[in-house]
Amino acid sequence: MALSAPGIGSNLDVNGIVSQIMALERRPLTVLDTKEAKYQAQLTAYGSLKGALSSFQSAVAALASPARFSAVTASFADTTVATATASSAAAAGSYSVEVQTLAQSHKLKSATFAATSTTVGTGTLTIRFGTYSGGTFTLNPDQAAQTISVDASESSLAGVRDAINTANAGVSASIVNDGSGNRLIIASKDTGVANALKITVEDDDLANTDNAGLSQLAYDASTGGTTNLTQTFAAQNATAVIDGIAITKASNTISDAIEGVTLNLLKANTPSATTLTVTRDTAGIQAAVQSFVTAYNDLNKIVTDLSKYDAANKRSSTLTGDATVRSVQTQLRGVFNTTLSTAGGGLTALSNIGISFQKDGTLKLDSSKLTTALSDSTKDVSTLFAAVGKPTDSLVSFVSSTSDTKNGTYLLNVSQLSTQGKAVGGGAAVLTINAASNDTIDLTVDGVAASVTLAAGTYSAAELAAEIQSKINGVIALSSTGISVTVTQSAGVLSVTSNRYGSASTVAITGGTGKSDLFGAQTETAGVNVAGTIGGITATGSGQILTGTGDASGLALKVTGGATDARGTVSFARGYAYELDQLVEKMLEDDSLVDGRMDGINASIKNVGTQREVLARRLDMVESRYRAQFTALDVMMSSMSNTSSFLQQQLENLPKAGDWK
Repeated sequence: MALSAPGIGSNLDVNGIVSQIMALERRPLTVLDTKEAKYQAQLTAYGSLKGALSSFQSAVAALASPARFSAVTASFADTTVATATASSAAAAGSYSVEVQTLAQSHKLKSATFAATSTTVGTGTLTIRFGTYSGGTFTLNPDQAAQTISVDASESSLAGVRDAINTANAGVSASIVNDGSGNRLIIASKDTGVANALKITVEDDDLANTDNAGLSQLAYDASTGGTTNLTQTFAAQNATAVIDGIAITKASNTISDAIEGVTLNLLKANTPSATTLTVTRDTAGIQAAVQSFVTAYNDLNKIVTDLSKYDAANKRSSTLTGDATVRSVQTQLRGVFNTTLSTAGGGLTALSNIGISFQKDGTLKLDSSKLTTALSDSTKDVSTLFAAVGKPTDSLVSFVSSTSDTKNGTYLLNVSQLSTQGKAVGGGAAVLTINAASNDTIDLTVDGVAASVTLAAGTYSAAELAAEIQSKINGVIALSSTGISVTVTQSAGVLSVTSNRYGSASTVAITGGTGKSDLFGAQTETAGVNVAGTIGGITATGSGQILTGTGDASGLALKVTGGATDARGTVSFARGYAYELDQLVEKMLEDDSLVDGRMDGINASIKNVGTQREVLARRLDMVESRYRAQFTALDVMMSSMSNTSSFLQQQLENLPKAGDWK
């Protein structure tokens, strides 16, 4: 009978023997564990490298845009009078500013109504914006007239208010209870004398000017006009004196008084004045450059720590000798070793602004040298960092470039300037507009069809041009897509010009009852794109934008005027921050340099796991085999031991020699 437990009966330690043998058999698992730990350490190291590259990219991206170097700050000594912001177009300096009056919007009030639910009336309200002067109302051509329908469901005081506000017609409406009743307040959303309100009514009771029904909201302060509403605040311009020069503007936000500076007037301070100071934001530039240097040094430290060899202790780092890390270092340093000979800003290397490499591979910034460069009007620090084109012609400006644009100095030749599409009348326009007779115009602007209806009346040529422009620019189908026109007159002849440039700019008068009277046999001319060459190779024109091909591929320039001929040169270079940003972006892309290496390590870890599973299955089989063999040996030895005991007992029972006598 076989024994039930290994070693019982034979005293053979089967479990111990198998355990010791399997310990030797499992040594390859230890090797795999060590290999996996190494891979995991490398993966962690690459994660640190990737994070450092990402942080470095954030720092260089802040310097890769030209706008970062053209930042200007503007501030008032007395911030209760006004505040200011400045763009790159602003020139440094100081200005004396005296605010005399603030701009205000035109506000009107109705008579009192017993309740907000009191019926006012139904019909349509037409709101026009313009200037009252000398008993006449002159239409503002830049503000489209708006028509608001009021039906029976909106006929109450509250309903009329809501209808006006829902129409988004350039005015706001509210209800104020003054103690004697409820008044409707109508206010122009825009300030300035040119935004005074003229409200005409088509009342469903067929009386458009009486003080009943919807006509209660009629307002026309010109001579002979109906003013059923009462003015509470007159439309008023802002007036100020800047460095002794009087200015008048429609808004308290003034962006066209000092080039590149936007003023936000808060209160009058006349007759005193406050000082506006405009300065270049050199502190911000210095901080960004210092961040760039710090970020590179942080990246350099991480790369060094991950790949250095400790000769004293003869100890390697996780990525010592790693080819990918060496490639990262080589590519980064390769960017710094490039000289920007075509930058166009009077600077060609980072050393020009105080950035230099130290013996340990770190960067150092000499702040005083950077300050000197920033203070030099002949130097443009942005060309060292951003991708910038510097045209020599003042009517040509750099717009953008792509990664395909090669550094270089390119000759610019303009063979055709961009123009706007227009329609010009064939003779002087009829100045009297009659309803349902000659009051409609059908037209297409930039490929979008529109139809307008003019207000009946007798106009001057300038007033008629303003009415037509206001109505066209008020068409939602046009304004919602950014399309607008300018309507002018010369000797009574009307011209409608698209505000877009290029071949997509067109104006066609296609019909309407007023076509013949207003435009006659009009002439229609489509706009053309700018044309020319950049670097001697034909460029692509779109509107006023000329985009290069060949080495200048992607170099976009805006040509706003000037002659058709040679227009100087454009010096272009991709600055260090731009190049580093692009380089690191590629390094961090999926399946690129770093991710590709991390994918390889993950694949190796997965392979180790597969090997471990295969080895574990083999070890299970080996252990089973050893255990079966030693168990069999145990059984055999136990059997032999029993046989030995039996034989010994038999031998002991045999007669001794003396017993045979």
